Amino acid sequence: MPVPHGRRADHAGPDIVGLFTERAAEYRATVVRVPAAGAAAAVGRALAHTAARSAVLPSGLPADLVPDGPWSRLQDLPPLTVDQLDAADTVITTVATATALTGTVILDHGPGQGRRALTLLPDQHICVVRASQVAPDVPEALSRLDPYRPLTLVSGPSGTSDIELDRVEGVHGPRVLDIVVVEDA
Repeated sequence: MPVPHGRRADHAGPDIVGLFTERAAEYRATVVRVPAAGAAAAVGRALAHTAARSAVLPSGLPADLVPDGPWSRLQDLPPLTVDQLDAADTVITTVATATALTGTVILDHGPGQGRRALTLLPDQHICVVRASQVAPDVPEALSRLDPYRPLTLVSGPSGTSDIELDRVEGVHGPRVLDIVVVEDA
């Protein structure tokens, strides 16, 4: 495919996954890279780090991504109520794609990603990203998506600043964003 409008295809550098992890961390996300066999253990460490008692699991999330532990597993079938989602500690999702230059994960709310409310109400969001899902930049990431699906772009934990510019996290979404980047086999 030709690169439109003179956009350089190599501006993200040769290690786009490394750039993604660096940029996502700059947005205060906790990012780990693991081999495929280590994905569930990394999710378990993220759950343990926040002492999560419950995790929302959207339909289509691979069962082997969530290890056994002291947390309860909440299925969103039938859909959980707002109160149930608000009481949940964590949501675990996959992503549709991610963008290296911006450190952004993109959900199109397909299998393994759940509906948008799942990713906004629990205090922690754990995203599992396959290395092959990382695009170098926004135009490439968007070209991988269905333009008719709803999209949620996440760059770090939810945050805002008050008039004195004091940062407050968790006002409009999760205060904690953990990203597990799984190396492709």
